[in-house]
Amino acid sequence: MSLPNQKPDLEDSINVTEAHGRVVREAAACAREKRIVDNGIEPISLGAIAACGIAVLMAGAVLGKGANFFSYGANFAPGYVRSAAPGGAESGPAPKEALVAYSARGAKIYSAKCQGCHGADAKGNGATFPSLVGSAWVKGETERFAMAILNGLQGPISDGKTYGVMPPQGVGMLPEDLAGVMTYLRNNLGNSVGDVVSTEQAKKAIEISAARKNAGNACTAEELAADHVKTLPGEVVDPKTMLDPIKLVPAKAP
Repeated sequence: MSLPNQKPDLEDSINVTEAHGRVVREAAACAREKRIVDNGIEPISLGAIAACGIAVLMAGAVLGKGANFFSYGANFAPGYVRSAAPGGAESGPAPKEALVAYSARGAKIYSAKCQGCHGADAKGNGATFPSLVGSAWVKGETERFAMAILNGLQGPISDGKTYGVMPPQGVGMLPEDLAGVMTYLRNNLGNSVGDVVSTEQAKKAIEISAARKNAGNACTAEELAADHVKTLPGEVVDPKTMLDPIKLVPAKAP
């Protein structure tokens, strides 16, 4: 009687399904690692791309320096100016008459600095804020009016009433702003003096204000009557003069 074989049957010890799966996985991994070459076609390496880019840059630098391929001056005659595209000529704001241009600037200043007290119609409220419509100081001598705007007022005003203290409005005000708001108030909202307070006159007003004896204090009726019942010095602008509405300077001839 023969003894049973003590060695395992090799065929029985192998899991065929597991072994097959492992072989398939290993083959797929090898395929991924292998560079694919099909009829001489394969991806271009990053090194080759970088080398080509460097070569192009170097060639451009050499050609640009030696042949002036990238030099604007070498390809265009000195003094050359490119003509404007059809319909693309430079154009600024349309000129306006001086009275209109100054008033437009002044309307913005009035809205920012004055409207809160005197109202959109400039008529005030009759109690704490006076009307600017028909005011003798608004329509009268320009130096007096300018001093009141720049420095404020205290005590009785042109109608003899006291409305409290008007704060100064001159802080940060440009000559163009002062000229604009004075022109606006003298010719709008029920007033119609018909003149323009020019930027040059407004500059003079700022200088006069700084030289006041009581500089830094609000004006009084007594001071205005004693020192400022005058027309501001400086250039007088014809209300019909055509101006650049932004810069308030004479418009260029077309």
